[in-house]
Amino acid sequence: MKPLIRIASGQGFWGDLQRAPIDQVRRSKGNTAIDYMMLDYLAEVTMSIMQKQRQKDPLLGYARDFPEVIREVLPDILEKNIKVISNAGGVNPLACRDKIFEIAKQLGVKHLKVGVVIGDDIMAQLDDLIAKGEPLTHMETGEPLATVRSRVLSANVYFGAFPIAACLEQGAQIVITGRCTDTGLTLAPMIYEFGWKESDWDLLAAGTVAGHLLECGGQASGGNFLGDWESVPDLENIGFPIAEAYPNGEFFITKHEGTGGLIRSDVLKEQLLYEIGNPTEYITPDCIADFTTIHLEDVAENRVRVFGIKGKPATPFYKVSISYSDGWTAVGSLTYSAPDALKKAKRADEILRARLKNLGLTFEEIRTEFIGANACHQHLENVAHVNEVQMRVGVRDSDKKKVERFGYEIAPLILTGPPSVTGFAGGRPKPSEVVAYFPALIRKEYVVPKVIVEEQ
Repeated sequence: MKPLIRIASGQGFWGDLQRAPIDQVRRSKGNTAIDYMMLDYLAEVTMSIMQKQRQKDPLLGYARDFPEVIREVLPDILEKNIKVISNAGGVNPLACRDKIFEIAKQLGVKHLKVGVVIGDDIMAQLDDLIAKGEPLTHMETGEPLATVRSRVLSANVYFGAFPIAACLEQGAQIVITGRCTDTGLTLAPMIYEFGWKESDWDLLAAGTVAGHLLECGGQASGGNFLGDWESVPDLENIGFPIAEAYPNGEFFITKHEGTGGLIRSDVLKEQLLYEIGNPTEYITPDCIADFTTIHLEDVAENRVRVFGIKGKPATPFYKVSISYSDGWTAVGSLTYSAPDALKKAKRADEILRARLKNLGLTFEEIRTEFIGANACHQHLENVAHVNEVQMRVGVRDSDKKKVERFGYEIAPLILTGPPSVTGFAGGRPKPSEVVAYFPALIRKEYVVPKVIVEEQ
């Protein structure tokens, strides 16, 4: 058993800083030399996007940024023996693995072991599950999945950390998963290195909290900090967080020396509150973590001790992330300048709505916001004078043709509405599909993760 391991955050979402994982690997030395790097690419809507990509091309359906990151750092991680764990596999982890192998071959790298966790994609099983009496009801509304089954785009189970740990046990240098918990990417190496068991609730909870602090990348090192945000230094060169973990469940959050950003207890507290419902029950497939037991202590510059965390037994359920098609939307905008910018924009909105009504166009939803006046706080509008206001109008409806027709009415306002207008660019607003989220629970015995570790 190692006395400690360091796990670095490399990505907080698909589209995050491309240089962050490269910096984490290349700056790895001395007191912040890392053993693992986790990269979190997935969000609920991401899965549906990837599913559409795979439908068009069976070789797609994963985060295509990830293989390019591996191309850049593969020689470094092999030299420094840094293991990489990521959910970049999306809905096609095997294709993602094959791309990694292809890159390794191009670089002349041999004997690379890559582990893959599959089995989370249950799209093909939905009808059988419903037939067996598994209703897959919406966690908030109680609505059964059957009501939207014909429009489902993706359905993926959130696996936990233990399948990833199994890949590490088999010697994987890189582990690629589909949908798993964000926290599991960090917890897994602790399970593997420290020998934690499925009944070690306090330890698993500690690793889960560490994962929660790393999962959003730079948000735990001063990015998006709501407190004294101006005190955060050198955000241009922000260093992503690193968890220094110990077998007893205690860990420290830090970052590489010479990088920007800020690791401090008040910054970490903001991240701890991210996506939190009941703080006493942060539920994952691995355990339930009690966030009210978390203690934080600033022990040095950019170094925070986290300890005292308690956990509870895991539930018998997995969460299922389901997405489905829910109609069409289009958004158009125009910008009005002073004088009377807000008055002009509001009048343009009135004219637009009247013309839509005259055309017999009604929508399931139509919304207008006036950016520069009330877009963030619609009920607190108190603008004596603004230099410019962007009128942004969006419609949503199950009838694509109606949404498409709405797009024809924005440009005419330029010459047939209030004066001092600009900002029409990019062409006529086009309909785009609305993807809705359907969270559900499924009993664990219905879904079994599968681990594949291969060497090239």
